[in-house]
Amino acid sequence: MKNTDQKLTKKDLWKVFRSQFFIRSCLNFERMQNIGFTHAMSPIIEKYYDTPEEKQAAIDRHMQMFLTQPMVASIPIGVSAAMEERLATEQDIEPESIDATKTALMGPLAALGDSLINGTVRPILAGIACSLALSGSVFGPILFLICMTIVTIGVRYLGIFKGYEKGVSLVTELQKSGLISKITELASVAAYIVIGGFVVTNVAFHLNIVYSAGDAVIDIQQTLDSLLPSILPVMLTLGVYKILSKRKISAILLMLIIMVLAIACTYLGIM
Repeated sequence: MKNTDQKLTKKDLWKVFRSQFFIRSCLNFERMQNIGFTHAMSPIIEKYYDTPEEKQAAIDRHMQMFLTQPMVASIPIGVSAAMEERLATEQDIEPESIDATKTALMGPLAALGDSLINGTVRPILAGIACSLALSGSVFGPILFLICMTIVTIGVRYLGIFKGYEKGVSLVTELQKSGLISKITELASVAAYIVIGGFVVTNVAFHLNIVYSAGDAVIDIQQTLDSLLPSILPVMLTLGVYKILSKRKISAILLMLIIMVLAIACTYLGIM
C-alpha cells in the first residue's frame, strides 16, 4: 500500500468526478452499473494501492452489484471515496463496510433520483421546451439542453464533493431526518400535477360527430367539454397507461396502433 499518509486532494476528486460520467458504461444484467462504478473509483485505487493483489482486492470490492439513478450515483461514489481513503490511511474500518454502505444507499437514492429528477425536473423542463417549440421558438430545445446540463453536472458535482466531505455521516443524517422520503413524496405529487397539465395541453383528441334531431343540433365534442373539459385526452392517456401497465405490449407497437386508428377515424370523419 502506498501514500497511506496522504488525504485525497481536489485534483483526485476532480478525476473521480470526470470518471463517474461513465457510470452506465458496460451496463450488464448481472451486476448492472458495477463496471462504471469501479471505473469511477479507479483514481482512488491507483493513489492508495501499489501491488497487484491490493488493487485486485479493491476492484473486487467495487465490482459487486450496483444500481441506482445515474445522476445521484455520484453520492455513493463520493462516500466510497471517503471510506477508501479512511481504509488506506487509518485502517480502522472493515473493507466489507464499503460495499455495505453502497448497498444501503442504492434504494433510497434511486427513489429520490427517479422522483425528483426523472419524474419532476425533466418533465417540467421538457414541457416548457415543447411548448416553446410548438409555438415556433428555437429557444425551446436550447433551454432544455442548458437547464438539464446544469442539473446533471450540479447533482454529480455535489454528489462527489459533498459525499466525500460528509462521508458515512451523510447516510446517517439523511436517514434520521427522513429527508429522502419527504422529498420523494413531494416530488411524486408535483410529477402527477405536471403530467396532468401536459395531458390537457399536449394530447389532441377531438370528436367531429354532430347529432341532429329535428331543429336541434348536438355537437358531441361541445357537450363533453361543457360537462368536463379535456375529458377525452385524459381518458386516452389513462387508457394507454392501463394497457402499458397491465398488458404485455411494447410502447412502440401501441403508438403505431394509435396512429393507425387516428388516421382511420380522421378519414371516416369521426375525428
